[in-house]
Amino acid sequence: MRGFLVATLVAMMGPAGSAEDWPRFLGPSDNATSGETELVKQWPKDGLKVVWEMETGEGYTCPVIADGRLVYFHRVEGQEVVACLDPKTGKELWRFAYAVIYKDRYGFSPGPRASPVIDRDRVYTVGVTARMHCLDVKTGRVLWKRDLMTDYQVPQYFFGYGPTPAVWRDRLIVNVGGRDGPTGVCVAALDKMTGKTLWEVRDQWGASYASPVVGKLHGKDVALVMGGGESRPSHGGLLTIDPETGKVHDRFPWRARKFESVIASSPLVVGDNRVFVSECYEKGGVLLEFDEALASKPVWTQREFGMHWMVPLVIGDCLYGFAGRNTPDVEFKCARLGTGEIMWTDGTRWTLNGRVEGLFRGSLLQADGRVFALGEDGILAELGLSPAGVVTKQRTRLFTAREAWTLPALSGGLLYVCQNSRDPLSGRGPRLMCYDFRDRGGR
Repeated sequence: MRGFLVATLVAMMGPAGSAEDWPRFLGPSDNATSGETELVKQWPKDGLKVVWEMETGEGYTCPVIADGRLVYFHRVEGQEVVACLDPKTGKELWRFAYAVIYKDRYGFSPGPRASPVIDRDRVYTVGVTARMHCLDVKTGRVLWKRDLMTDYQVPQYFFGYGPTPAVWRDRLIVNVGGRDGPTGVCVAALDKMTGKTLWEVRDQWGASYASPVVGKLHGKDVALVMGGGESRPSHGGLLTIDPETGKVHDRFPWRARKFESVIASSPLVVGDNRVFVSECYEKGGVLLEFDEALASKPVWTQREFGMHWMVPLVIGDCLYGFAGRNTPDVEFKCARLGTGEIMWTDGTRWTLNGRVEGLFRGSLLQADGRVFALGEDGILAELGLSPAGVVTKQRTRLFTAREAWTLPALSGGLLYVCQNSRDPLSGRGPRLMCYDFRDRGGR
């Protein structure tokens, strides 16, 4: 098994301004936004300083951080491994592992897609074959487990199992996507203390790769779940569910007709009564408005504003995101929130030493009143965004490796970035890297 490499390269100096946990892969508010402040203003010319790094296995998950513990989920030598680390030093505190058999039919990583979720003294994981574990976050002891594939006949789908569960009060909202019957269990709520099933929603839509989000519409808690498994003809869309009872308030179809299409961008709650959802294969994005009875209607649809997997940012009266399916056709765009009008399109590409570089299918992170982007081959940039356009304020190359599709995590002034594949220039394999992202007063 690969050893863990801990290289403390930077002396830890002082606390962050306003520190915040990052307990889920989209952050504390499920919208790629952090309340952290006092982040480094000007990046060093020789690059951001690595505090520590760890060799990792396979997968696309995001590290999560809460109460002084970092949990990372990956596959190492045929085992899915849950590793708990000290987020400041990278020192391993415990690990839990089990054997897994999975081969991706399209040749992508056979590692887990769903990120861990920390909730108080527990951490929840779901592997690429839909095996679910609840662990004690302090010790790694198994508190309960479920084999969703066996319980619900969850198929492999295109890329294995992918959505991260959502925590709401005493339960987990799980995008199951089972086929144990004419329609199958699409969504279920499990007791987070025992794993017992509390309610089930049967629907033919199956599970997408978008993770459920629990938000408020008209002051009411709702579970927003994108369905959309492998199907002929293809089908899927947004289910709006009462997390207490499992009652389906609304069912809005939104899926490309193409068989080999996936939905991977999670729903985004906008204001008190609106939700943005998207896909990149045919339909693009749609902003839904919900009435008091929680029935939806489209405010606008925009074919040219469909996300592959990233969740766009809402800033002022605009949405900003990387729209498109593959690297050649992906562009950074701004859409007017009220109308869906595309305000501008930018390739976010440049030429350096005769080589075309860019952010391509990047991810966006908002913190400290600023916006940061991680490009899919290792470039980190700070962007200035407005309805008038985008300005690249600064950028640095962290590595040169494809498949950097994981949103970075930010907590305690430290930025955690996943390199998910081998860097052909340096020869370095997959890594989890912790960067010092704090303002050092110009030093």
